[in-house]
Amino acid sequence: MTLPRIAVDAMGGDEGVRVMVEGAALARTRHDQFKILLVGDEERIKQALSRHPNLRAASEILHAPDVVSGDEKPTQALRRAKTTSMGLAIDAVKRGEAGAAVSAGNTGALMAMAKVALRMVPGIDRPALAALMPTLGKHDLIMLDLGANAECDARNLVQFAIMGAAYARIVNGLENPRVRLLNIGSEETKGTGELREAAALLKEAALRLEFSFDGFIEADKLSRGDFDVAVTDGFSGNIALKAMEGAARFVADLLKRSFASSLRSKFGFLISRPATELLKHHLDPNNHNGAVFLGLNGIVVKSHGGATALGVAHAVDVTARLLAENLTERIAADLQRSANVALRRSPQTAEPAA
Repeated sequence: MTLPRIAVDAMGGDEGVRVMVEGAALARTRHDQFKILLVGDEERIKQALSRHPNLRAASEILHAPDVVSGDEKPTQALRRAKTTSMGLAIDAVKRGEAGAAVSAGNTGALMAMAKVALRMVPGIDRPALAALMPTLGKHDLIMLDLGANAECDARNLVQFAIMGAAYARIVNGLENPRVRLLNIGSEETKGTGELREAAALLKEAALRLEFSFDGFIEADKLSRGDFDVAVTDGFSGNIALKAMEGAARFVADLLKRSFASSLRSKFGFLISRPATELLKHHLDPNNHNGAVFLGLNGIVVKSHGGATALGVAHAVDVTARLLAENLTERIAADLQRSANVALRRSPQTAEPAA
């Protein structure tokens, strides 16, 4: 099967063209079904492509004279959407010249441009940023929202759950994903009124859809692998994400310091090296790179700004899979089957509980 082209913002990320092109070339060796549209400075892209003949033969270049900076405000970026590599990559999806867009650039600008250009799937109010998190279980955890929406009501959270479950069925091959709401406790009386209202709606929605809802979960259980989708607002989700990334770096740095502390420790490192390499692989964010803006009328994937070529390749891999599995259409179908449960308000809204 021939997939639509994937538009890659070649100018995004901390290292720009070199890493983005190298990552796209690596992804191309894994998937020969799709072609790449590289968007950015034409001369710099051509120079980078000279080292990757496999990608050069399967790609086209769309010249963009401008770049969205990392600290640029979304409103400013929107005004320059017709000249920047990010804006033109998203516009290629809008015009049907690409099936999806990948960028490692400014997250706020990417969300704003994508929402304005592509609009929302009918029945979804806001896009949610979803990413894969490593766990002790068989599958990565899908967590959303991770920063697109600082404040969410019950209706938003239910919609996020429906989209997250559809995503889990594609990327993890799960028939009946287990969904939880992130909260300060697992008891039904804990959390805000919005969370408790969302829980009531999800219990009803789960009866009509292909996922199970088992209530609330606390942040210390996110890495256990006991469930598949964690739903939260963007404020809490972003804090949880950064805390998990910081804990992973802390463990890695602590091990490095411990093994270098003495000759005996260095000898111990040689013995335990297979285990530490496995740990390093599991915690490396490049092996989980590629966050997706769910709910848009098109596929837009955000690569981490500091991702290596391996990380960029993983983001392109995720994008190709979502195209092949028709993510947008599957989310729309789930919303239809929900019979508008996500759009109703529970009559039992109460004041926040501690």
